[in-house]
Amino acid sequence: MEFPVQLRNKINSLTESEDIKALAKAAELLSERYRDECGDGKRSASGHRDILAYAAVRMPATFAAVSRALELALECFDGKIYSVLDVGAGTGAGAIAAALLTDCADIICVEREQNMIALGQEFFACMDIQGEWIRRDIAQGIPEKADLVICSYCLNELTAAQRKSSVEELTNAANKLLLIVEPGTPNAFASVKQMRRQLAESGLTIAAPCPNTVDCPLPDNDWCHFTARAARSRIHKQLKGADVPYEDEKFCFLAAARQTAKPCTGRILRRPFIETGKITLTVCSESTVSTQLVTKKDPRFKAARKAGTGDKL
Repeated sequence: MEFPVQLRNKINSLTESEDIKALAKAAELLSERYRDECGDGKRSASGHRDILAYAAVRMPATFAAVSRALELALECFDGKIYSVLDVGAGTGAGAIAAALLTDCADIICVEREQNMIALGQEFFACMDIQGEWIRRDIAQGIPEKADLVICSYCLNELTAAQRKSSVEELTNAANKLLLIVEPGTPNAFASVKQMRRQLAESGLTIAAPCPNTVDCPLPDNDWCHFTARAARSRIHKQLKGADVPYEDEKFCFLAAARQTAKPCTGRILRRPFIETGKITLTVCSESTVSTQLVTKKDPRFKAARKAGTGDKL
């Protein structure tokens, strides 16, 4: 799903009077913070300029990743979403994605940074979205509940102990579906595997991306991640020093359902390798990851030609 033009225009208007060099430096430091993945619970962005840099370079990527993850999750979820709780909401990218993809009329965003909240409220207004914003740190607990609970790019900022406690809080807050999105890195995926086990032990069904609830079949030296493409705006390219009009955001995710879910029978984990008359797929199925060859005689061939990483098989 494309980043809404209303948000793009709003970000452009907010940054047009800023010192580009100073904003680019803030964006660079923010990117370094994301790459470090130190898990010490410290804030990734807090000052006004940091928040603007986040909105320009990270919000579109977060929106793209959450949108793609939610699309894949909803394919495997048998239910309707009428309320959304976005925990660690930042400037509201996840909540906005949910507003565009579900029937939700009740939105609550929980965020610890006041500057993030103020900007998120402006973004909600320009999108004509009604929602409540609560200033609160995820480590302080989550007293609210909703059909869909989203937590994106937040848990990797916590210590291991805080993360375990927060996942328990998130589980209790989700009436129907919990969606967790993290960076598509080996370190983040290792945390996602631990959270996956915790969610399964709590009685929730892993709806997506996994075709099963048993332990992940991937070896320790491999990781499951997907890609969402985000178009770069003019200010985004300026701050990143980039000429390419898009970036591919790699992410890991988990969707766990409290009610009936319908996990897929197989999920494509790598980009399909297409040759004349045949396609090679890396597929995660019930309890294994295997390489499958799909030829023209296979009824799946037409679908496999159009398939990409993350798609159901």
